[in-house]
Formats: sequence, structure tokens, C-alpha cells
Amino acid sequence: MAYSLPTVGTRINHSGALGTVRYVGPVNGTQGVWLGVEWDDPKRGKHDGVKDGKRYFTCLVPNSGSFIRPTAAGVSYGVSFLRALTAKYIEIPHGSASLEKVILGSSGGAIEVEAVGLDKIRNKLARLERLREVSLDNESVSSADPPGEISRTCPGIRGLDLSKNLISGWDTVAAITIELANLRSLSLNSNRLIPPERSQLNVLAFQRLEELQLSGTLVSWAELQILLPHMPALSTVELGYNRMKGLSSDRQPQSTWPRNTTVQTVNLDSNELDSIHDISSATYNLSRLQRLILTSNSISKIDPPRINEDAAKDREAASPPTLRGIKHLALAFNRIATWYDIDMLQHWCPELESLTLAGNPLIDDPTHAMYARAFTVAKIPSLKSLDGTAISTRERTDNELLYLSYIAKQTFTSEDEKRAAHPQWEALKTKHGISDAPAAPKAQDTLSSRLTTIRIYHGASAPPASLPPNERERYLGECKSELTLRVLPTMSVRTLRMKLMKSFKIPKAQQSSVRLWMALPDGHFIELDEEFTGRDLAYWGVDADTQFVLVDN
Repeated sequence: MAYSLPTVGTRINHSGALGTVRYVGPVNGTQGVWLGVEWDDPKRGKHDGVKDGKRYFTCLVPNSGSFIRPTAAGVSYGVSFLRALTAKYIEIPHGSASLEKVILGSSGGAIEVEAVGLDKIRNKLARLERLREVSLDNESVSSADPPGEISRTCPGIRGLDLSKNLISGWDTVAAITIELANLRSLSLNSNRLIPPERSQLNVLAFQRLEELQLSGTLVSWAELQILLPHMPALSTVELGYNRMKGLSSDRQPQSTWPRNTTVQTVNLDSNELDSIHDISSATYNLSRLQRLILTSNSISKIDPPRINEDAAKDREAASPPTLRGIKHLALAFNRIATWYDIDMLQHWCPELESLTLAGNPLIDDPTHAMYARAFTVAKIPSLKSLDGTAISTRERTDNELLYLSYIAKQTFTSEDEKRAAHPQWEALKTKHGISDAPAAPKAQDTLSSRLTTIRIYHGASAPPASLPPNERERYLGECKSELTLRVLPTMSVRTLRMKLMKSFKIPKAQQSSVRLWMALPDGHFIELDEEFTGRDLAYWGVDADTQFVLVDN
């Protein structure tokens, strides 16, 4: 039986496993034609395109390749966009001759009734022109349809998810999107697209696109630069899980990358980036970038900004490229371990308003955990939110005084050494009217008067709503463990919960079920649930020896 062979770059679905054809031809020592396939899931691979010492193809991800026959059972080369859309969103009418029965959902399967008019309902739901949000995730889409058919069938689509499909090139993407004049959001996650060529990218295909998701596609930053001029309204780009080790490109100098004035958010979550200098230089052409997500990368050190000569050649002033316009920065779950790195953030992001740092060694280290939030707030004066919790004016004042008192307890050989160790020292000293920070008795006294001692019990069960004094003591005595903390009244309930989960070493798997109660003077226990996590302890009237109960089951 005759069959046509796929070309290199073709996407396939083999019994549910997606892959890209990297080689078509013979293999030494065997008969017939083979397909060399790089699998999206590296675990399915057996080698890197090398067999018996001969290289047949190369994989983007090491050891993710294998050979299969073109006629292997279960191999699919995909379907057109409209065929996938119809299969998912249109249920074929059963016809008037068929008797349909449905089971009432509230009957537990006990009551079955005859349904009338279901075909009329199907016909109404089959109005594809009314679709606004469409998900064809993992529906084996591999091609567009003849020109005009998509625009006639579903012209109203604003959001389109084509993740995990068999689309192999940007020409196919453009052929689909050019038919969707109202498209605003496009998700292409977990596809493997051949690097774009400018000849494939008609600006009309992406003229209103505002959000583009390319996570898990192995796309490079340089490839994104080719796309940007053809997407004049783009504001949000997601490039997570792309195994990026760096953003700079040797093949295309950064000074040749086009200036962009629309992109405001870039998500680089879960890559392998380790250099703020590289990230800053590579994003220099994004003049309106405000939100940068670098969660779960490999950043361990933040050095001072330095002049990038390549970037400076194209600018009027040879000033160090920084992340100057960044207002929201996510650095959670990296490898930041020193306060020096936090100090440097002020130089990189002078307009920074929100920051996430959870999951870094500096924050997780028990020796720093108690003051991690306070010191971070004090070191970055522009910050308004840290790890999802707003910073009130009162909390900022308390944290800055705490930081000044910490500096006052240290010994320095010179003023220069102090400034180097604590860049915000002079600004904070002036702000709070402290003439000489080492003496700073007022700051120390003020801080001491603000700290409150609380007692926390790790309970085995939820406390009753109300208990007489003697019964309360018995209940608390039966708790698993207890501890005493000195806290600022401006600490939020959310921050207290996080601190207690670390102190009691509650596994992450159980943290979502953690509940917190506060004991009132009249014997009642009140639960501080999610509705109140943003409120500070002062709101609840917390004073010396206030008791809390934490339960994690």
C-alpha cells in the first residue's frame, strides 16, 4: 500500500505521545525507511539521534529521540483547525427517530427520564460564530483550512488555546490567526515550532494580539525578537519552562533587536537563567516593561549594574542598562542567599513596588526568617507589597526602626564600611531624625516598646468555640507543642501563619489545611480564616501573652 512520507519538522502523535520528525530515511543495518523522532517527553527517548556510532539527527533536548516506522500503528499527523473545532464543539444530532433518555443528576442514577428536544439544544450550541473563548488543547491540530473558511465559521474568537498540538511552523499559526480579526489572546504552549522567518509573519495575522503564551515550546529569546515587530499590540508574553540558560544571542547582536513600546509583562518562570545582567541587557529594547517574572530560575547573585557596551552603542548615553521601569518583580524560588543581593535590587529596579522572594535560601534560613520581611522592606524604600502582602505605612516605619537598631548594634571600622554594608543607612537615619545611628537609643527604645510577646500552641484538634479558664488550660496543655514569639503588631496574619508553619515544620502537603485561632480574654476562640489574612495583629488587639492555636489537620 502506497503512502507519503512526512518531511523533517512534521509533528506526529504516536498513541498519545507527541513528537517532531527530525530524520526520514534508511538506518544502517536495517531495511526500509525510518523516522527519527524527537519526543516532547524526553523520558520516551532512547538516544540523541546516534545509532551504532552514526549521527542521523540532533535533539533539542538530550536523549529524547528514537526511531519508528512511518507505518507504525497509532501514528497520526493531525487534523485541520476547523475539523478539530467541529469535533469538540458540535455534537452530531441523533435524529427524530432516536429515543433519548437522560439520568437526573440529583437521583444518583436511580431516575431515568425520556428527553425531548435535545437536537434543538444541540443546534443552538452548534452556533460556532458565537464562540469567543476556544480551547483546542491537545486536539491534534496540524493545519489551517482553505482561506476564508475559518473567518466565515467562527469570526468572533477572542481567546484561542492551541497548546500541545501538532502545529510545526509559524506559517500555519499565521494562516489560522489571520482569519480571526478579533483575536486578543493566543496560547501555543507545549508545541514545537520551527524558528520563525519574517516571510511567514504577516502583521495582519497578529495585529490585535495582546497576550502570547509560548511556555514549554523551547523557543529562544532571539526568536521572540523576530516575532515582536509583527505583533504591534502585544503586551504580555509567557516563556516559561523553555530550558533557557541565557537570553543573549551570539547569532543576532542585541543592538539589532527592534525597540518595542507595547510589551509590559514577561513571564520567564521555570527556566535556568542565572544572570541579572544578561536578563537586563536582553530586555533593554522593551522600553515599557513593568512586570518581570523570574520565579524558579537559578539566580544566586545580584551584582551591581555595569555598562553593557553592545547596548550602549545604540543609545545616546552609555549608562548601565538596568531594569529601571520594572515595578513588579518575581524572584521566588531562586538561590539568593545574602542581604547584599537585596541591597542591589534597589540599583537595578529603582521603581520597584512589588516583590516575591519566598523559597530563596535567604528567606528560608532560620537565622534570617524572623527578620527577613522587615529587613527587605527597610532596604527597598519604593516597595509597596512583599510576597503578596501589602506594606502599610506603620509597618514600614516599624521595619525601618528595627533595621536601624540592628545596624546600631554592629561595629564598623569606618563610615565607608557601614555605608557599603548598609546602603540605606544614611537615608533611613535622616528620615527618622536619628543623628548618630550607632547610639540610636530612641530607635531602640521605640522598637522595644512596639514588640509584643505572643504564645502559640500546635493543637491536635480545633479548639471549642468557648472554654472556661480551667478547661482552656487543660486543652492547651494537651497540644503537641508550643513556642513563644516576639512580633511587631504590624505583622499580618498571613505572615504569622507562614512563620508558624516553618517553626512547627509543617510539611508543604499539609499547609493548605492549616487553620489558626486566637484566644480572646472572655474564653472564646476566634478563627482567623482567609478573609482576614491581610489584617495585621494590631487590628485584633493582640497584646502581651495573647494565645494562638495552630491546627494542621
